[in-house]
Amino acid sequence: MEVVGLLLCVAAAVLALGFLWVWDSWERMKSSEQAGLPGGGSRTLLVTAHPDDEAMFFAPTVLGLARLRHQVSLLCFSAGNYYNQGETRKKELLQSCDVLGIPPSNVMIIDNRTLHAEGKLPKGCLVLTLQSVNLLRKYLSLLDLPCSLLLARDALFVLSRPEVAQAQRAMSCHRSQLLWFRHLYVFFSRYMRINSLHFL
Repeated sequence: MEVVGLLLCVAAAVLALGFLWVWDSWERMKSSEQAGLPGGGSRTLLVTAHPDDEAMFFAPTVLGLARLRHQVSLLCFSAGNYYNQGETRKKELLQSCDVLGIPPSNVMIIDNRTLHAEGKLPKGCLVLTLQSVNLLRKYLSLLDLPCSLLLARDALFVLSRPEVAQAQRAMSCHRSQLLWFRHLYVFFSRYMRINSLHFL
C-alpha cells in the first residue's frame, strides 16, 4: 500500500512538472516577439498555391501575425480554375481574406502555370515554412498543442476560441470547395487552430 502511495506521489510530481513546463512554453509563445520574428508594424507576405489555403492551412499564422500587428499581404499562385471555377474561387479568396483581415489591395493572384522562381530573395527577408505533421497529429485539433509546444519550432501560432470561429468563417467563404470531407477537416484539423513554422 505504501509503494502505491509513493508511486502516486511520484506520478503527481512528474505531471505537475510537465504541466508547468508546458505552461511556461505557452506563456513564452504568447509574447509579442517570437523567436526571431520582427515586431509590430512589419510587413509579411504569405505565399500560397491555391485559393482556400490561406484559411485551410494558414489561418493561425495570419491571425497570429495580425495579433502581432503585422501588415499581411497574400500572393496566391493559382486562381483554382481546375473545374472552370476560377472567377468564383477568386471572389471566395477575397471574401476569406477580408474575414481574416487582409484587405483586397493586399491580395494578388497570379495564374501562370509557366511561372518559375529564380530562388533569390531580397536582402533582409525572412522565410518561414509551415511544418507538416503526421496524419494522427494532423487530425488531433487542439489536442496536438502539448506536442506542438514540446517539439522544436521557430514560431508557433495558436488561435483563441473567437479566432477559431473567425478562421472557420474564412473557410466557409470557399463555398465551391466545401465538400463533406472539408467540413470534417475544419472541425478536426490542427491546421485550423495551430501553425508551427520553421525558418528556411
